[in-house]
Amino acid sequence: MKVAINGRRSSMALALAAALGLAVSSAQARITKIEITSVESPTFKDPVTGMARTFGTAGAYEKLRGKAYGEVDPHDRRNRVITDIELSPRNARGNVEYSMDIYILKPVNLRDGNDKLFVEVNNRGNKLFGPFNGSGGGNNPTTAADAGDAFLMNQGYSLAWNGWDISAPAGNNNLTITVPVATHRDGSTITGPSYEYIVFDNATTTSSTLAYPAATLDKSQARLTVKSHLREPATDIAASGWDYTSDAGTAIKLTSGPFLQSAIYEFTYIAKNPLVAGLGFAATRDFVSFLRHARADDLGNPNPLARHVKHTLTFSISQPARYLNDYETLGFNEDERGRRVIDGILNWIGGGSGIGMHVRFAQPGRTERNRQNHRYPEANFPFTYERFKDPYSHDKAGRGERCEKSDTCAKSLQVNSANEYWVKAGSLLHTDPLGRDLEDDPDHVRFYLLSSVEHTVSGANSTPAGGPGNSCQQVRNTTDPSPGLRALFVALDEWVSEKRKPPRSQVPTRPTAAYSMRLDDGTMLVPAGVGFVPQAALGFPNIPGVTYSGVITRRYKFDFGPRYDDGIMDVNPPDFSGPVYPSFVSKVDADGNDIAGIRLPPVSAPIATTTGWALRALNFGGGPWDGCEASGQWIAFKKTQAERLAAGDPRLSLAERYSNHQGYVNAVAAAARALEARRFLLPADVQRYIDAAQASTVLP
Repeated sequence: MKVAINGRRSSMALALAAALGLAVSSAQARITKIEITSVESPTFKDPVTGMARTFGTAGAYEKLRGKAYGEVDPHDRRNRVITDIELSPRNARGNVEYSMDIYILKPVNLRDGNDKLFVEVNNRGNKLFGPFNGSGGGNNPTTAADAGDAFLMNQGYSLAWNGWDISAPAGNNNLTITVPVATHRDGSTITGPSYEYIVFDNATTTSSTLAYPAATLDKSQARLTVKSHLREPATDIAASGWDYTSDAGTAIKLTSGPFLQSAIYEFTYIAKNPLVAGLGFAATRDFVSFLRHARADDLGNPNPLARHVKHTLTFSISQPARYLNDYETLGFNEDERGRRVIDGILNWIGGGSGIGMHVRFAQPGRTERNRQNHRYPEANFPFTYERFKDPYSHDKAGRGERCEKSDTCAKSLQVNSANEYWVKAGSLLHTDPLGRDLEDDPDHVRFYLLSSVEHTVSGANSTPAGGPGNSCQQVRNTTDPSPGLRALFVALDEWVSEKRKPPRSQVPTRPTAAYSMRLDDGTMLVPAGVGFVPQAALGFPNIPGVTYSGVITRRYKFDFGPRYDDGIMDVNPPDFSGPVYPSFVSKVDADGNDIAGIRLPPVSAPIATTTGWALRALNFGGGPWDGCEASGQWIAFKKTQAERLAAGDPRLSLAERYSNHQGYVNAVAAAARALEARRFLLPADVQRYIDAAQASTVLP
């Protein structure tokens, strides 16, 4: 009897535990279903021979495409930070659902891979990893030629992408996400103020789509203004001068014809049906965690990478780098079981900004620069990983607070171009809100400036000044960041998998700070409070035919209203009456190239002045204070001393610098090898620089 009773108790206990386990599982945020709709195995085939390429010891790769379905518990502390999650429709388990596109490249035989997952967080639905990987094929790399140099595949990484951005357009193999519309608890429609910043660099566009439909077609509830230049006062356009394009209220048009080329229009109106955009954070968290830990989904469909993900590393360019800044700030690197999701983050050109996905009526496709998309909630305190006091609100916060408490911080390399310092206040990443340098690197973060580089994917931007494809006054900067990024990615992998620390941060610093004493790569310059950097203080040379205004984007503290901490913008857009956080740029050498940061061979053995800033061309509506947004400049040196003296150019000519062709090759080789010794270039890229110099016609 005793045995029977104990046996019965054991059975009941097991049944209870199973029921509790099921209840816990159903409440957890997770991927519930993986639907693979297309398999190409092997991929990267030669279209003529039909033979698939193989990569290193990993062998052939295969391509999986499909959708993932997930759900989150709105009551879980990890999800409550999602604005309007409590106003989202629920399924039978009380959870909020979403679905997204997924795309995976993996070794056919996972045992031959390196058991590491590379996740590119896509940019507006697009894969931008091609130049970094040395590959092509855009959003759907398929052929043997598309694989290119195959930097990642040759090392055996599995690669994955998922939709997360509500603003990503469908089609063209873009990755999208589907999230619910929030409604009031009684089912009624949510409305609120929304804002559109509208600029078209053509004279033919006749309508502008709104991010959210208008709640009313009553034009007295909306306002449209226009101005030609950034610093001009805006002029109201009368209600008779514009209209909605349809009763749906999803777009506006001018009644007089197309929008004026390069003019700045601002439209404020009452919108409806906000999407629960913050689910995009949970989507990446849950997808990466699923690939890392799950055997199968709820229906028994196998995890394509099961048991073969020991480490996870992300790579992102621009918009998704800002997304990952907020992803960590809001605590999404902790999964539903308290585990770290992403081990290592390489962010390229994200600056100290966020993505603005934490608010109602979010527009994550927007980003502010000198002349575009002002007054969106993209860049708000905190900017640094360390906890600091905001001198204006007196709040205390840091980007690393949540992950430090849960011990789920990723090791992070924050890499920025010079453009982020000029155009997006990038120095706020590594200075406190009063503009003082951090005394030391945070334990899990390093900061790097790629000197004199523009905001770019590949640097292949040598389009004519002021002509088709270039709205700037000068030829765009052609410096390619990819070689430096590859070396830093290897350093990140070694930090994650081997605990080998990466190189020290390489950023502009102020000479009065203790931090600057550890670095030998330059100092910061404090810009004037009116939004420009004096030329003499910067040290920029007087180059014939080049205009210098020193315009720099200012980072305002905006007031979005009393409910902003809850993700609701009662004031949208805010005005520019708030205080400005101080930001800084690197001083430059006699050529106009940045002193601070990682100076790649085109900067340390230059043939031109390369800048991270540029000015808008006059035929594109440019004025003295109109920067050319993400672009930089490439301003060639004269070939001989006689040519430069005749032109009045203060910069040394090519012949004065290098004497002859071999002198130039030697200078490039020395610069590249010095960077390799500091772990900022890989041997293969060193050789590429030398080979390119040898093949060049810079000097006879």
